[in-house]
Amino acid sequence: MRHSRKILLSAGLALATVAAGIAARPAQAAPAGCSVSYAVSSSWSGGFGANVTVTNLGDALASWTLVWSFGAGQQVTQAWNTTLTQSGSQVTARNAGYNGSVATNGTVSFGFNGSWTGSNPAPAAFTLNGVACTGSTTTPPSSTPPSSTPPSSTPPSSTPPSSTPATRLPCDIYAGGGTPCIAAHSTTRALYAAYSGSLYQVRRSSDNATRDIGVPAPGGTANAPAQDAFCSGTTCVITVVYDQSGHGNNLAYQGTGGAGGQDTPATATSESLTVNGAKAYSLYINPRNSYWHNGSGSGVPTGSAPEGEYMVTSGTHVNGGCCFDYGNSETDRKADGAGAMDAIYFGTSCWFGGCSGTGPWVQADLEYGLYPGGSQSWNPGQRAFTSKFVTAMLKNNGTSRFAIKGANAQSGSPATLWDGALPNGYSPMRKQGAIVLGSGGDCCATNTNQSLGTFYEGAMVAGYPSDATENAVQAAIVAAGYR
Repeated sequence: MRHSRKILLSAGLALATVAAGIAARPAQAAPAGCSVSYAVSSSWSGGFGANVTVTNLGDALASWTLVWSFGAGQQVTQAWNTTLTQSGSQVTARNAGYNGSVATNGTVSFGFNGSWTGSNPAPAAFTLNGVACTGSTTTPPSSTPPSSTPPSSTPPSSTPPSSTPATRLPCDIYAGGGTPCIAAHSTTRALYAAYSGSLYQVRRSSDNATRDIGVPAPGGTANAPAQDAFCSGTTCVITVVYDQSGHGNNLAYQGTGGAGGQDTPATATSESLTVNGAKAYSLYINPRNSYWHNGSGSGVPTGSAPEGEYMVTSGTHVNGGCCFDYGNSETDRKADGAGAMDAIYFGTSCWFGGCSGTGPWVQADLEYGLYPGGSQSWNPGQRAFTSKFVTAMLKNNGTSRFAIKGANAQSGSPATLWDGALPNGYSPMRKQGAIVLGSGGDCCATNTNQSLGTFYEGAMVAGYPSDATENAVQAAIVAAGYR
């Protein structure tokens, strides 16, 4: 049985930050405040999953420590996006190396699985950085008397204040819903409003030199002109698609010089398009092109931990070869049994027969089959997605339920194709935590990829995303204006 409950607690945060580098300004304690959302996302016999989101209402944080106590003997068994310890009933969650900074009005999220017996009440109170939550921003009295010196004539610093970007991109939305991205990949754009790093790497044939292609500004579209200049007069391939989530889940091509195996990198200039009004390039995968990473030690959900995924692909570049996937796969790149995979499939393969029409369809590659719904029989709720740009979504709570969704990436909301029980033999799931893009799970260490497809962007998240979160992600994809 699956249960869901959510509480909202407000947290007071006493920051002792003193502004530095501004002359003749008296020392003052910083205004502080925060709120904490604690949500039990799923519950099963003896276990549960929970997501925690902290919103910083005060001055910016450089690091954070959240402490609470369980009241019924619950024990944490697994955590992600935090360094979490437990002593008796007291739980201490500290920031990971990549999410310590939290801007004013910014959020940070993490999750965990735990065990329980008898009952599983939510924590009654939280403290953040040693101060109990109060739910409002306050400025404690300064310990330094006001200065009698007249205001300085020094002009204010030209450095803009830290602020949370106004636009929320897919991984900002997932984090706000308590299901943070643990892998985020795209060749077209940033998936966080604050992301300013590299999106992918290209290698040119003339001298085998490589170049990282990033975004000109935080939250922006890929710097296609930089790729054009680097690849001018020669050919280029995409060798790495970088993980924007900070977990280091970078996807390298499956082949010599990449992630190992028998495949090759995709050509970097097969398809250009427009995103947010600017030129970008897709990851245009043909047979023998695929990408892979072992993320089992870097945040990718394993075993029966809940997980969600989405990708933006194309309904016009498809085939029935096995298997154009994006998502959770085997670490040994072998078919290791039912539930060893949890990946989105998009293409025209009718694995179990009896399909209606010719596709392409959004299906779930759970290993030992591409599932259109909760069984090997054709799911009448399925439909084909033939538009140029397609949003494909999959989520799985790991023990009892999964959902498949699809949409036109240029308009509308996601259509639910299946939302119900896992197929027989797939409860619980046995995910291994590798990430595959453009091939099936038992490819391509010793064989080659048979599928083709297009990848524009996608992400994997820890936890089971809500329908509201997925609707908001789809809206953000539509707003990107894929053309």
